Amino acid sequence: MSARSAERGFSLIELLVSTTIGLIVIGAALTAFNSGVEINDVASQLADSSHNLRTGANLLIRDLMQTGRGIPTGGISIPSEGAAAIKRPGPDGSTLYFDNTTATTLSAVTTGHDKGPPVNGQPTDIVTLLMIDSILDEFLLQPLQLNPSTTPGSVPKLSADGSSLNVGPNTGWIAGDAANGRNPVAAGDLILFTNPGGSTALQTVTRVDASNVYFESGDAFNLNQRSAPAGSITPLLGTLLTAQRVLMYTYFVNVKPDEPPRLARKLNHFDKTPLVGVVEDLELSYDLVDGTTNPTGVTELPYTANGVTYSANLIRKANVHIGVRSEAMSLKRHEYQRNHLSTVVSLRNLAFVDRYR
Repeated sequence: MSARSAERGFSLIELLVSTTIGLIVIGAALTAFNSGVEINDVASQLADSSHNLRTGANLLIRDLMQTGRGIPTGGISIPSEGAAAIKRPGPDGSTLYFDNTTATTLSAVTTGHDKGPPVNGQPTDIVTLLMIDSILDEFLLQPLQLNPSTTPGSVPKLSADGSSLNVGPNTGWIAGDAANGRNPVAAGDLILFTNPGGSTALQTVTRVDASNVYFESGDAFNLNQRSAPAGSITPLLGTLLTAQRVLMYTYFVNVKPDEPPRLARKLNHFDKTPLVGVVEDLELSYDLVDGTTNPTGVTELPYTANGVTYSANLIRKANVHIGVRSEAMSLKRHEYQRNHLSTVVSLRNLAFVDRYR
């Protein structure tokens, strides 16, 4: 073989063939890589939406299961019969009120069909839940026992006009116990007063000092109406009372400009706590129990059917539907991954009918 033959290199045809084969291999690799990226993206979006769904649903379901704990069966008396409106917690920018015109009590569940902000043109629901703060009760091993205002000495008692509560030696009510998760009583809290006959009144804490809890007028709820014709603390004054903290949780979809809609949980009138995003749908309906007709799928209470009016005190089950989507769009289709959950929650502290009776 001559030196010229050994140095001639590849021919044009050989170069084209090798280049073509190389491009085919690279193209196949890139296709496989792109498919892997798309599969990983879809899996990530599905995981994101599933996480949002679980996180939001778990807390709502837990609170529904505890709704009504320690709350009187007929609800809690609120200022009524001509009293000023009672302000209800809700989404940002909303103006909502509890019904104290046709109702005289606040039930453990206050429904809110279509009262939430619309998402994608569809309205959403809200719900407000009541329960006794059992952790604070455990601090004293029982509800705080109050004496008449005329009782001498440093003992727990309401003032003569009901505007303040002296906790006496039970300063743990005010100091709290952070190490064991017991929050101190603070401005904005709700306190339930009950007398031996079962009569109740709900007051809002406006401020506290070293030994006193105050219930001044102009509170966030407008519950401290001592001169209201009915439902105030005034008729309970001068009797033995118990005092307990009430937790009021309101769930709703919160919508803000330039932010995705998120499921939010609000304690009393304190700042809301965003739970998860992105929530596009929150729907609730309720199954009632009266031992006779037991209506199902009721979206708003009170509910009237066949001349019978059902109150929220007859709720036995809540039907919950939550719809969520992923935070980001998929890379290929430029669409959100959506996920939905529908479940039934038994409100074990509310209506009960003995089916074996």
